[in-house]
Amino acid sequence: MRALVALARSRGAQTAAIGSGRDPLARESVRAIADAWERAGGEMARELTWPETAASWLRQATRFAAAEADLWIMHGPPLGWAQMTRRLLWSTPWQPAHTLLTGAVSDRRTLDLVGLHNLPGISGVTRDGDTWHLGPDDHIVTATRT
Repeated sequence: MRALVALARSRGAQTAAIGSGRDPLARESVRAIADAWERAGGEMARELTWPETAASWLRQATRFAAAEADLWIMHGPPLGWAQMTRRLLWSTPWQPAHTLLTGAVSDRRTLDLVGLHNLPGISGVTRDGDTWHLGPDDHIVTATRT
């Protein structure tokens, strides 16, 4: 969590929107991230959940993208994240480059559910606390902690 907050701060973010799936663990994780963000002096623009399965994620995607935030933070579980991300891409002005992913959705298999070519500039933190970003030619660049 510390690495995620530090990464957000390194981008100059003051206000964040955080979204996740609706299972209890995801909700608990998002609450912890929001608390850490606020302790670090950040403001929350929105906390939003989405279902793992739905006919459409349009309502949630529209609300998430409309948040007046400097940065969007997304958490899992993976399948719901992928569906929500596709809807964000198809139906909103949301930009992956303004988004950080938690370790719950930062593995290559999860990113491939959406396709790296659809996520230019997206960044995140691995489960081990290492930061990464999607570089040119859809190459994942990882920076290990020092």
